[in-house]
Amino acid sequence: MLAHSIRSSLGGSRAFNQPFTRTLASARRQASETIPSSPIRILRTVDAVRKWRKPQYLDHRIVGLVPTMGALHEGHMSLIRAAARESHHVIVSTYVNPAQFGIKEDLASYPVTWESDCKILAKLDRELADDGGNLGRISAVFAPTTPEMYPSGFPGQEVDSMGSFVVLTPISDLLEGGTRPTFFRGVATVCMKLFNIVQPEKVYFGQKDIQQTVVIRKMVKDFMLPTEVVIGPTIRESDGLALSSRNVYLGERRRRVATVLYHALKAAESQYLDGVLDRESILKAANAVASDILNEQSALAPEKRVEYEIDYISLADPFTMEELAEVDPKIGGILSGAVKMLPVESPQPGEDLGHSGGPAVRLIDNIVLKPSMEV
Repeated sequence: MLAHSIRSSLGGSRAFNQPFTRTLASARRQASETIPSSPIRILRTVDAVRKWRKPQYLDHRIVGLVPTMGALHEGHMSLIRAAARESHHVIVSTYVNPAQFGIKEDLASYPVTWESDCKILAKLDRELADDGGNLGRISAVFAPTTPEMYPSGFPGQEVDSMGSFVVLTPISDLLEGGTRPTFFRGVATVCMKLFNIVQPEKVYFGQKDIQQTVVIRKMVKDFMLPTEVVIGPTIRESDGLALSSRNVYLGERRRRVATVLYHALKAAESQYLDGVLDRESILKAANAVASDILNEQSALAPEKRVEYEIDYISLADPFTMEELAEVDPKIGGILSGAVKMLPVESPQPGEDLGHSGGPAVRLIDNIVLKPSMEV
């Protein structure tokens, strides 16, 4: 009688059945969600990734992870291609991590391009499938929410935020860390989370964010993570501008001058290739180029000129990112810099100002000075 009563009340209750049915339907959709016109699975939860990952581990399949913040470009695609050559399964994460943005930075206007990213990945996967030289292809995309990535609650973007962080010093305080004090804390923390969630044999990063690659390699080494860090070369436009998701902010006018940092670093590199090893001479060449271009722009009318501020130009140790007084030709060094492209001073009617109205945009770049025996 009691059992019958319970069955009746559960079976006959629309209030019970409908939410339960919707939950099951939602779970089925999530379990089978794929990028349109492709077999690439979309995984949105940690649980889903771990369920997907377990068979690959048991079958001794190599999994390569390409972490991104979306807004995919050719630089990301080159990393995915590299991963497909060396991995049975490639998983791409697309997560805009708020912890690596400062409280005054461009998180709100950062380009969100999920639909176009999906089309890019589907097209690239078809290309990989047709290329017989690959070990694998794109198997999944991990697209979590912030509550999923920060289960105890997002700790905030302030320097003195309380929470669970991965902090590597002193490297996180140098160069980019001097201007963006929470940046590498956010990067290291989210990468540690991604590595723990996916447990990839290999992870792929681009050289364009070179200090980030040094931080990640140090984290993997110091915490003894069973992951190989693979660094892909910087992918550039034909005029030398390093590809970046932030380039969409530039607009036509600023885009023409945005190569200033690249040209400055190339001038410094030329000094090294000519046998110059002292810091002052190498950086003098870079600073001269940056100053000359700024003077040229300042001489133009407001409706034509572009203004920028050089944040830093650095000559650093390739392993610690600490500044060098002189390059050891047996070790080499890293030339790097950051430039802030200021908003267009006198916008013209119909002028392309860039994404989100063309706010100030900070660009970074670097050139590796190879040991002399490799030059």
